[in-house]
Amino acid sequence: MEFASLYRRYRPRCFADMKGQTHVVAALQNAIKQNRVFHAYLLSGPRGTGKTTAARILAKALNCDNTKDGEPCCECDSCVSIEKGTSFDLHELDAASNNKVDDIRDLLSKVALGTPGRTKVYLLDEVHMLTSGAENALLKTLEEPPDHVIFVMATTEPHKVVETIRSRAQHLELNLLPTEQLRDLLKEVSQDAGLKVDDEGFNQAIREAKGSARDALSALDKIVAGGSNSYNSSIEDLLHGIAERNSEKTLKAINDQISTGKEPRIIGEHLLSALREAFLFSMGVPLKGLTDEEKIKTENFVEQVTPAVITRSLEILGLALVEMRRAPDPRVDLEVALVKMTQKESSSESFLIDQLESRLANLEKIIKDVDLINNKSATRDKAMEVAEQTGGSVKEIRPPSNNAESNEIDETEQIENSQKSDSGGKEFPTNQQIIDSWADELLPKLSKKARARFSAGKPINTDKNGLTIALPNEPHLRRCSELIGEVEAAIKNTFGVVMPVLLSVGDAAVASVSPPNPSKPPAPTKTDENVNPSELVEADVTAGSAVEKISQAFPGAEIVEPE
Repeated sequence: MEFASLYRRYRPRCFADMKGQTHVVAALQNAIKQNRVFHAYLLSGPRGTGKTTAARILAKALNCDNTKDGEPCCECDSCVSIEKGTSFDLHELDAASNNKVDDIRDLLSKVALGTPGRTKVYLLDEVHMLTSGAENALLKTLEEPPDHVIFVMATTEPHKVVETIRSRAQHLELNLLPTEQLRDLLKEVSQDAGLKVDDEGFNQAIREAKGSARDALSALDKIVAGGSNSYNSSIEDLLHGIAERNSEKTLKAINDQISTGKEPRIIGEHLLSALREAFLFSMGVPLKGLTDEEKIKTENFVEQVTPAVITRSLEILGLALVEMRRAPDPRVDLEVALVKMTQKESSSESFLIDQLESRLANLEKIIKDVDLINNKSATRDKAMEVAEQTGGSVKEIRPPSNNAESNEIDETEQIENSQKSDSGGKEFPTNQQIIDSWADELLPKLSKKARARFSAGKPINTDKNGLTIALPNEPHLRRCSELIGEVEAAIKNTFGVVMPVLLSVGDAAVASVSPPNPSKPPAPTKTDENVNPSELVEADVTAGSAVEKISQAFPGAEIVEPE
């Protein structure tokens, strides 16, 4: 007896045998039972979901002599001939290789010819591959075919089918099968075929199928033949290398697999699948289709890394797999991707994180202070409102006469306490310590731009307000003020304290740029000059205007008022 692959031996013969496509089966069966078969159908879905199978079953049901509830009998001459591929009632055309105008014209020239059965079915596979001219040639016949002709078009990419064709056909979408349905299908086939497959073999077939029933049966054929490619230690080594940020370990694992004859792209796809399972598990999605051993390995990997590391690895590996399609040596792209995935945070990234943490802490403190002020103000306003409504009064508690001095002391203590809190209880470094470490330690930690700008600066004073740096002039000060955060981060990394940085021009220890203090609003400007209203005179409206300048340019000229 001639051997046949599992997916051919167990291809569905009737609608009832189709797995997971209930909506498609119901639509076609009801159309046959109610004699409301559409003149054109568009079946779309991923590979191996049953598009061609559904079209053949439809052709059998339309020409079967003994249909029952829309199902073909699969025993009459018409059904048997369609199954064998010798029927004149079913014409299949691969549009991927017969996509030219002449191919479609040749097909359409025979559409009106009669056949032995009641209905003539044309199956156009991969219809999205037709050229523009071929689509136009098909369009007219597709719109008004002969009464005995049915067109069934199949495609994996329905969005590429022109709208004029899609609008003239009834579109039915076939779906991939979930894990449990694939498992039931594989167990049913294995039992009927007398195959001995363990759970690990089923899991491997399901993992390779990715929802396709045909691919699952093909994978099962390979596993039974001894070609099982189960979850091996090489993928585990790659995951360990990523978790440990060990480039050497990952590159060795890649070389070990390539030396056994595996393609780099296949290795990358297996690693991508393992990372995807780890990502789903880290997000709380239960793992299905894996053995207990595989689940344990995935859980151990997730415990060693953060979801951000997994996401970054998925992005890097996904881009590498795309680039590997056009690369002269795909191995290089895979190795570079693994090195990127195992790299530790660079110094610039660490600096940015420290800078962001410092600024975020300051922002949270400002928000807290503003909320406190607003709450106090709102409470006082509410009390005044209640007092006015009830006819009472609110006594405002005023501080004693020496309040300015006590407030100044309180504010100073508050600033000192805040600075100690921000610096973790550590004291600021002395001015001499800053000067000694300025050129050798602090400046090298800055970016190139900041180092170039602050190299002309000179630390001149260190006090409770922070570090004051003198700069040559005002323009230089304004340019350096944009990069103060880098200097503060460098001080924090060197001395372990958060120290504000103030800028000044020359050697004057007066900060031209300093961070705002929301707890101490700026004092109003005092005016000591006494003004006598009787001494004021009306200003000349033309003073400083264009009229005055013209008068000065042309002596003796008179200003003529418009009538």
